[in-house]
Amino acid sequence: MAGAGPRVLEVEQVADDRRSPAVLGMHAAHPARLYDYYLGGRDSFEADRRVAEEALAVAPELRAIAAENRAFLRRAVRHLVDAGIRQFLDIGTGLPTRRNVHEMAQEIAPETRVVYVDNDPVVIVHARALLTAHRQVPGEEAGGPGPTAVVEADVREPERILADPDVRGIIDFGRPLAILITSVLQFVPDPEPATVVAPFRDAMAPGGHLVLSHPTQDLRAVQAARVTGAYKRVGIPTVTRPKAEIERAFEGFGLLDPGIVQLPLWRPDGPVTPDLDRIWMYGAVGRKL
Repeated sequence: MAGAGPRVLEVEQVADDRRSPAVLGMHAAHPARLYDYYLGGRDSFEADRRVAEEALAVAPELRAIAAENRAFLRRAVRHLVDAGIRQFLDIGTGLPTRRNVHEMAQEIAPETRVVYVDNDPVVIVHARALLTAHRQVPGEEAGGPGPTAVVEADVREPERILADPDVRGIIDFGRPLAILITSVLQFVPDPEPATVVAPFRDAMAPGGHLVLSHPTQDLRAVQAARVTGAYKRVGIPTVTRPKAEIERAFEGFGLLDPGIVQLPLWRPDGPVTPDLDRIWMYGAVGRKL
């Protein structure tokens, strides 16, 4: 949280998950924990902080980009719930530094159902602990918040995600749902986003939505290249993409206004930052045709 110093996670905190430090990835930076650090979170390891500080040295705007991405997600979720969506599949959810999708959605429509997916064991432990504390589990008493679950999987494993019993137990693919893939696909250099998204799109009922954000080299190419270089040096494959390639991920969807835009420009709640050129990440929401 803002204003507090970084906190090193102790292995004992995740002892109930019976995972070793090696499995938890304490000695290697991970994108979810880097993102948490940019947001002012405290759940990072020394390896994460080293890479984050190197990236911030060449692109201090990363903190603003992370905050704008979270704000974009919040506006998109609010819009979709207002439009009647009651199911969310959040892929690459990240650490719970700020309000999470089930909290955002259930504040408006308590019956909303949410499944979180991530491939970082530390994220999984934190998310499950959060849901347990909030008693957000499948099978809650009638009239309570909609069921929420956490699944450990990778966005590159669509068949595994779509067939997972926890996913199938909560998400009804015969009804419209929203699939959230925000600030994730830059860590999937191959295949391109359109190929990753296609199986999820094909599993969605008409009227479902895709929420996607992705960094670009279109705006501040030098800074983008330096950040991706810092990530690659520690074994995190990273790529920025031009707008045209991000747009292909929305094949089969109708883009909601204002289309694919810099994050602050997607249906802002108020005045847009005057330093717009510093936000080199696009966001968009599409509705399956």
